[in-house]
Amino acid sequence: MSKKDKYDPETIRRTLARMPEDYEPNIEKFSYKDFAIRTIVIWIGNIIGFLIVAPFNLGLYVNSIEMAIIVVTLVGIVNALLWPILTRVFMPFFVYTFGAASLIFNALFFYILAFFIKGFEINGPALFLVPFLMAAINTVLAGIVTIDDNSSYYRGITRDALNSRRKESLKEYSGLIILEIDGLAYDILMEAIDKGYMPTLKEWLDKGSHKVKRWETDLSSQTGASQAGILHGNNRDIVAYRWVEKDNGNRIMSCGSFNNTSIMEERISNGNGLLTDDGGSRCNLFSGDTDNVIFTLSKALNIQKMFNSAWFSVFENPNSFARICVLFLYEIILEAYSQIKHTIKNIRPRIRRGFIYNLTRAGTNVFLREVNTHTIIWDMMNGKLDTIYATYLGYDEIAHHSGIRDEDSFRCLKTLDKQFKRIKEASKYSRRDYEFVIQSDHGQSNGATFKQRYGISFDKYVRSLLPEDMSFYSLINSDDELRDVFIPLNRQITYMRNLYSNSLEYIEKYSPRQYKIQKPENSEVIVLGSGNLALIYLTQWPHRLSYEEIISYFPNLIPGLVKNKYIGFILVNSKNNGAMVIGEDGINYIEKGVVQGEDPLKNFGKNASYHLKRTNSFKHTPDILVNSFYDPETDEVCAFEELVGSHGGLGGSQTRPFIMYPSYWNLDGEIVGAESIYKILKREINNLKLRE
Repeated sequence: MSKKDKYDPETIRRTLARMPEDYEPNIEKFSYKDFAIRTIVIWIGNIIGFLIVAPFNLGLYVNSIEMAIIVVTLVGIVNALLWPILTRVFMPFFVYTFGAASLIFNALFFYILAFFIKGFEINGPALFLVPFLMAAINTVLAGIVTIDDNSSYYRGITRDALNSRRKESLKEYSGLIILEIDGLAYDILMEAIDKGYMPTLKEWLDKGSHKVKRWETDLSSQTGASQAGILHGNNRDIVAYRWVEKDNGNRIMSCGSFNNTSIMEERISNGNGLLTDDGGSRCNLFSGDTDNVIFTLSKALNIQKMFNSAWFSVFENPNSFARICVLFLYEIILEAYSQIKHTIKNIRPRIRRGFIYNLTRAGTNVFLREVNTHTIIWDMMNGKLDTIYATYLGYDEIAHHSGIRDEDSFRCLKTLDKQFKRIKEASKYSRRDYEFVIQSDHGQSNGATFKQRYGISFDKYVRSLLPEDMSFYSLINSDDELRDVFIPLNRQITYMRNLYSNSLEYIEKYSPRQYKIQKPENSEVIVLGSGNLALIYLTQWPHRLSYEEIISYFPNLIPGLVKNKYIGFILVNSKNNGAMVIGEDGINYIEKGVVQGEDPLKNFGKNASYHLKRTNSFKHTPDILVNSFYDPETDEVCAFEELVGSHGGLGGSQTRPFIMYPSYWNLDGEIVGAESIYKILKREINNLKLRE
């Protein structure tokens, strides 16, 4: 029996991870033949890049092919000698300029060289086009001849990472790498695996190293609420992606704002976040109470925390960032092609995707993806961090605009699977053992938008249900004055009670009138969208209006909303009955457990009442919370924003994310809420330390 057959490779790797401090990883045997082929091909590619740019009069002049060969050779030598020094001295500059500085230094090499070589001149656009085109050609050639061997890549990162921790002892317990795929539902994950888009994850499941389980999000089903729960164990009062704080000057809080996420983290954190003990946060909204962060929104305003030694992996050679730029440009081209394809094939539902979105897609699906993978591998080689939580944002962004099952979305999952394989393969070069978890924070549900179905946007529809002249209400400074002077509440409620015997009769029989739509800037109502969840705030009043107050002041509003066939239900709070979930044909008094008529929550899951009761207790819950319809046969909702795939409310796969975890973990029973995921991960992180 051969040694390879006799010993389990996993056991060998675990043993190696516990070797003494002077242990050096057993990197794959260096191949001089492969190195020579790689060097020659890259050298030829660089020469080709030179010769392509030269005829276009963009600032590059070489008087012969021989001169191009000389310049390329000298640049390669200079880069090999000076680049390692430059990255260590100027790394903060590279980071703070989001990589632009590396392109500047590349251009500077060429510019300085031109002073010493006759027959070679470079200036203007060519200073940046030449290194960029050289990187593009290298990327293509490396893929064609398969010379981009992992051993060379891991060798460089391992050397740098080991050098950074020479004096520190090796941790003997395993670390945990948690990789989040933003917005991927359990159903779509399994479909992607079955269709062959994610062979790495399929292999993990087939071999039995991992299991996968569906869990259920809170309301709202979006990254802000989910990551607050997962990373801090607390997502209370995060009503939606954005909400209004009436008691704070009607300030609109957003989970996509630097300032706002910093404030949110201060509110939700108790200092015991998921990453508080030697953790690292990569591309997340919240930090999990660690200072080791890269592209973490809640810490983004702290410039000092932007720099992290893991950035060395992104700029470890002069072509690495240029390669990312090439892939960035290629993603822009892919999106342009996708838009043309969707138009020609008349793929529906379809939304307008402008050029800004091309940049956004490339940023999330290339730049942040590559930074994530590079820095995670560097951290694994370094071995200091116990837990790393990283979010891959590309699928969520693409599914929003192309659809959750579109070819673009599945292609994105295929590239993510390659990243996970790359990270897993890197573990055999690491000095420390690592466990891996792949999970999502929420799913998405597909469907044409409210505007596409109804003909006008939701905010305009809401305005059409309100009085044309809202200045009447703007004159009122308090609820008491309104009652006493203009619309005495007791008389209004008495009138409504005399007219209708109960609330359901009012909803069924009241015929709303449609008022003229006002311009948004003149409206005294704030309407916000969060996927297929909408929030209506009547901002003249500093408190949340009750159901009784709303029907008194705005009798059109509630009947007009629930009688729209694209709205599934609304949530309001009654002084007499507590939380009320109202649909066109029925009311669910969720605090009393009483349903009058047809239950508006019948298609939204068995835990819908629980989620809505919890949201109703939040500090900044809107006067009216609106959820779109959900069709269980087509699995469709309609977003109030212009998005094909959406999430934020209830209905469909948006509330059904997944967690893929080591098979020896005990995850019995139903998992409801992001805070439950926090408890599971926190428990397993502690268990890993106990098994050292």
